[in-house]
Amino acid sequence: MLWPRCFTRSLRPVFISMAEVHRAAILSGRVFKSFAGLVFAIALISMLGCTVGPNYHRPTVPVAPSWKEQPPWRTATPQDSLAKGDWWGMFGDSELTGYEVQALKANQTIATAQYQLEQARAAARITQSGLFPQLSAGVLAQRSRTSANEPTASGTPLAASITQNSFIIPFNVSWEADVFGGIRRNVESATAAYQSTGAALENVRLVITSELAVDYFSLRELDSEIAVVDSAVQYQAKALDLVQNRHAGGIASGLDVAQQETQLAATRTQATLLRRQRAQFEHAIAALVGVPASSFTVPAKPLNVSLPVIPQGVPSDVLERRPDIAQAERQMASQNAQIGVARSAFFPSVGIAGGGGFNSRAITTLVSAPSGFWALGANVAEDILTGGRRKAQVDFATSAYGASVATYRQTVLNAFQDVEDNLSGLGVLAQAAQTQQQAVDAAQRALKIANDRYTGGLVTYLDVVTAEQTLLDNQRLAAQLLGQQLVTSVGLIKALGGGWDAASLQALHLTTSVKQVLEP
Repeated sequence: MLWPRCFTRSLRPVFISMAEVHRAAILSGRVFKSFAGLVFAIALISMLGCTVGPNYHRPTVPVAPSWKEQPPWRTATPQDSLAKGDWWGMFGDSELTGYEVQALKANQTIATAQYQLEQARAAARITQSGLFPQLSAGVLAQRSRTSANEPTASGTPLAASITQNSFIIPFNVSWEADVFGGIRRNVESATAAYQSTGAALENVRLVITSELAVDYFSLRELDSEIAVVDSAVQYQAKALDLVQNRHAGGIASGLDVAQQETQLAATRTQATLLRRQRAQFEHAIAALVGVPASSFTVPAKPLNVSLPVIPQGVPSDVLERRPDIAQAERQMASQNAQIGVARSAFFPSVGIAGGGGFNSRAITTLVSAPSGFWALGANVAEDILTGGRRKAQVDFATSAYGASVATYRQTVLNAFQDVEDNLSGLGVLAQAAQTQQQAVDAAQRALKIANDRYTGGLVTYLDVVTAEQTLLDNQRLAAQLLGQQLVTSVGLIKALGGGWDAASLQALHLTTSVKQVLEP
């Protein structure tokens, strides 16, 4: 029989304690009951026994000392960190904050994750119940009649049939002593799985709130574009009136009128298509905040939000801030414990069972000392031949753990990529926004010059139309760049974990009270 090394180390103090108890019993003149001693030894061995399987240690992952992309963002200091939870407050938009709060309360994806967390906690408590004795009780009342011709040991039939009552109150108790730690490893695995589900809930919250912020800023960016296009429509409509008046006076040609009419119609088409895109983002926000799209409206408002300064810290902070990394790490811990569960099958199971109660023919004498009965026993069992099943189970658990380690490391690598992508994106967009504003200013000057030259008869109206379209395109691109900067800022906050910290998972632990142990 295989015996784990830690068990043999803990077994010696048990034998010493048993011998001391036995000598003390003889000296006191009492008879040492062998069965009671056996029960006591099993209980003590269970407490001092070992837990088979490898202890969990988080595997190392390659972490760079600093981010590759630095400007224009600064590293965090111990007094300067991301806002915990309500990260969207750093944008200073009260309307966005209202939508985020509503989404946390009413979003059904978040609600699903919350119920899954409660389900995982219940599953872990079910596993934990295996550490404690199981007690059952019942009540039986029966009236029976025996046969007068019933055969007996002597071969002589009974003289007459017997009719009698039987009242029984039975109690049964059973307990599997976790000598080799299989149950404890199972509880460890279930607890880690429960914490993994807690991290999954936080990840769902982060995904939903960041998706909501992206949709909101995309909608506001479209509001800014629509405002630019509507302004262009008004300008071009006035330009069309001017050209038509000049044509009526014989100064402008019909070609000039047709060119301006074409430009105005095309710009109105752009405004219509932008409003369609805005409606789609509005419907997406409605679904995220738990409201039917047909009864939800976001008032139009141009984008007017300043970019927040986001302290990104150092790369190692991401390991604690991102809930998806914490989820993968807890899944890894759960799989590690399953190796111990599989290895515990190589060792015998030790159980204690007992029963007792009251049995009487009359209910008046049911609960009395003479009516009492009891039985107590213990068993040790082990599978001898399993056809390699136990070894295969260990291999299966070991492979599952190896896969979880690879998943964890890949999750970390993906996290570093997300941060670097958004950091580099913000740097590029900041430069692009600066040069694009210069392009807008130049396009405005070009349009003014084209109008003056056309009025003076120096150029055709095509130059004016071209300048109008160039200004509109550059103004729209400037609005798009601001929207992309805000969306990328949200992406960076999400990549950094939104201010969440893995230390909060320590609050997700199992507590079992005496009431829970004794509850029916």
